[in-house]
Amino acid sequence: MLLFVLADAWSAGDRLGVNALKLLFVGDIVGRAGRNVLTDHLKKLVSQHQVDLVVANGENAAAGNGLTGAILKELFACGVDVVTSGNHIWDKREIVPVLDREHRLLRPANYPPGLPGRGTGVYETAGGIRVGVCNLEGRVFMKNLDCPFRTADLLIEELRQATSVILVDFHAEATSEKQALGYYLDGRVSAVIGTHTHVQTADECILSGGTGYLTDVGMSGSQDAIIGNEKKAALERFLSQMPVRLEVAKKDPQLSAVVLTIDEDSGCCTYIERIQVR
Repeated sequence: MLLFVLADAWSAGDRLGVNALKLLFVGDIVGRAGRNVLTDHLKKLVSQHQVDLVVANGENAAAGNGLTGAILKELFACGVDVVTSGNHIWDKREIVPVLDREHRLLRPANYPPGLPGRGTGVYETAGGIRVGVCNLEGRVFMKNLDCPFRTADLLIEELRQATSVILVDFHAEATSEKQALGYYLDGRVSAVIGTHTHVQTADECILSGGTGYLTDVGMSGSQDAIIGNEKKAALERFLSQMPVRLEVAKKDPQLSAVVLTIDEDSGCCTYIERIQVR
């Protein structure tokens, strides 16, 4: 028997316009378990929620670290429209040339200039609605990259020339940094959704300016694990403080995602709902 666990939704019905579209954002896909649960359930979720565009973070889709061209094609075949990423996008060297030629694959925009790939894109739904997607990476407890806030200022201004519907994947460690970016971009983007920590948070809301917000959407992968990795090896790391090779777990896969309803005209989020499917 399939168990569908849907968290309480947060809505702002007074903002709801006539022209609304649905976006589904899938949390970090971890290894084969994450890819399998995506294959099993994504199309049902798209149908159930009448989704217009699917975005998924795929930086851990290849054995828990990185992404390959073959696995990227697999994600697209499952029904993912746009793949975002984070600090692990560089782990598999074969993906580097793909970053330049595949416009549906994004890497964080605030890496140094001149690197392969892009951090933003504008994509059209089957209904002809343009959706901007922006991928950023945090700096707290992570790499010393360009400022995501100032990078966002430049990129969001450009995206708003093409569309009022903009989704931001903020791949960051610190909840404070994620919340800060949410408030910083409130009213300028449709949603700021956090990734990277692999644990879904319960703070979904619509900020005062109409921006949907969730600190972390969670991961799609094994739940009988420590953030997607086999428990024994992960525990050994903590107990011994020695380097231990981690293996991606396979049992009890779960898909974590968030559904957003966006007013096409204003770009405001009118409804946000966390999803977990086992």
